[in-house]
Amino acid sequence: MASLKEVKNRIGSVKSTRQITSAMKMVASAKLHKAQSRIESMLPYQKKLSKILTNFLSTDASFESPYTKVRPVEKVGIVVFSSNSSLCGAFNSNVVKMLEHVLNEYHTLGKENILLYPVGKKVAEATKKLGYIPQGSYELMADKPSYTEAYKLANTLMTDFLEGRIDKVELIYHHFKSTGTQILTREEYLPIDLGKVLQEAMESAKEVSMYKNDYIVEPSVEELIINLLPQVLSQKIYTVLLDSNASEHAARMLAMQAATDNANELIQDLTKQYNKTRQQAITNELLDIIGGSLK
Repeated sequence: MASLKEVKNRIGSVKSTRQITSAMKMVASAKLHKAQSRIESMLPYQKKLSKILTNFLSTDASFESPYTKVRPVEKVGIVVFSSNSSLCGAFNSNVVKMLEHVLNEYHTLGKENILLYPVGKKVAEATKKLGYIPQGSYELMADKPSYTEAYKLANTLMTDFLEGRIDKVELIYHHFKSTGTQILTREEYLPIDLGKVLQEAMESAKEVSMYKNDYIVEPSVEELIINLLPQVLSQKIYTVLLDSNASEHAARMLAMQAATDNANELIQDLTKQYNKTRQQAITNELLDIIGGSLK
């Protein structure tokens, strides 16, 4: 059985750890609140854009866009979102596992034809370990989501797609559903599936009146939609970035809450052990005294 001093030192150590995890939980909670505020601030713009797209895409207008052209996949781009720091449970490891699964699907293309765009330090490190060269550094975006930086990344992806450097782009990220639920998501970014865009736009616009607006469009509906698609693609990257950032803080908050709860349980167990050991030591001393007095 451990000595009283050892148990007491361990109790002190666990209490120090509890203070750290509790503080990290509060910090993560504050950051999550800010991340949710950014998402809420973006929603009016997203709903309005979705409403416009719903009205136009549901018409009989036909058009062609270079962003909707499906080509044989010889080169693929994968944008992966993670965090810059750890202590957020299985948040980063799940992203890396999904990335490895996707890479296995495309292994026949060869590493030189798989371009990875890691957003976050953890997935950037994983990319290098897997033997791939990251297509740029996007670590700052993971901590501080910015529409300007998201637009730059989206513009890079669109340019690479238009110039034929990549034939398909996929996204891997956590979708923030609630504080307790973050859904690991894989979806196609380019080429655009207009049927899916229309479905998402209609779902996003459910809370908005679904009547058809009598728009006066110049020069044409087709050209307007073609000009709107790059905006949709840029907004998508920003939305995913906010999703991933909020999911990270939620995952860290839950992980630190679990760590704090475990520390409390361990302190209770160690306190019981300390009291039991101390009581046994006192009992032994009393027995020695009584035994000595009877001699």
